[in-house]
Amino acid sequence: MGPITSSWSFNKFFAIVFVVFAISGEFVAGYYRPGPWKYAHATFYGDETGSETMGGACGYGNLFNSGYGVATAALSTTLFKDGYGCGQCFQITCMKSPHCYYGNPSTVVTATNLCPPNWYQDSNNGGWCNPPRTHFDMAKPAFMKLANWRAGIIPVAYRRVACQRSGGMRFQFQGNAYWLLIFVMNVGGAGDIKSMAVKGSRTNWISMSHNWGASYQAFSSLYGQSLSFRVTSYTTGQTIYAWNVAPANWSAGKTYKATANFR
Repeated sequence: MGPITSSWSFNKFFAIVFVVFAISGEFVAGYYRPGPWKYAHATFYGDETGSETMGGACGYGNLFNSGYGVATAALSTTLFKDGYGCGQCFQITCMKSPHCYYGNPSTVVTATNLCPPNWYQDSNNGGWCNPPRTHFDMAKPAFMKLANWRAGIIPVAYRRVACQRSGGMRFQFQGNAYWLLIFVMNVGGAGDIKSMAVKGSRTNWISMSHNWGASYQAFSSLYGQSLSFRVTSYTTGQTIYAWNVAPANWSAGKTYKATANFR
């Protein structure tokens, strides 16, 4: 393409770029947009209280305290992506089943856990989360918004949607004097994280490595320094900065709230 020499050409070029990104269903004008509808199946685990869904492979701990409640799901390996799928939000609709509630309702869930493969069962008869199947093992209260729980398993349509979060990201601190482990929660927009870095008030930016689930680690001594974080989305590649999240007297076991978040 040659140089853009007129306002008409520029506007046309901008419109084309906008349409391309809108069709991709990901990141437009600073906001995450819904992706295309796809097909999968869904089951449920636990009971109506959601107690068995607490914790999970993403490391969010008590999901009520973390802000996710029981609108959650465990993802099959294909969707979990070694933990990079943690925090993503999915709109799920019951499809083509006599057990679907009237009007084929939908609900939005956050990925908080892994549904592991079961190689002792056939992928089409019990091994629902075996690769390469795309599957959602939902918290029972979330499943019950779609269909009668006695169905056990239902066909669904799903799509990625923006995670609507209140306030900024939350950073839960773990580790010790020489190892900082951070669990990141309440992530908006695409909901996921590709990479992180931490900056102490007396250091440059220090890259953090992916530990597991939604946790990232740095092998540095950062006690006595206020801490800031640089967070990059796995899906969109957008990077935002959360400045001065934790005070100099931060401690392991506490959760600190930022004002910054993805949209």
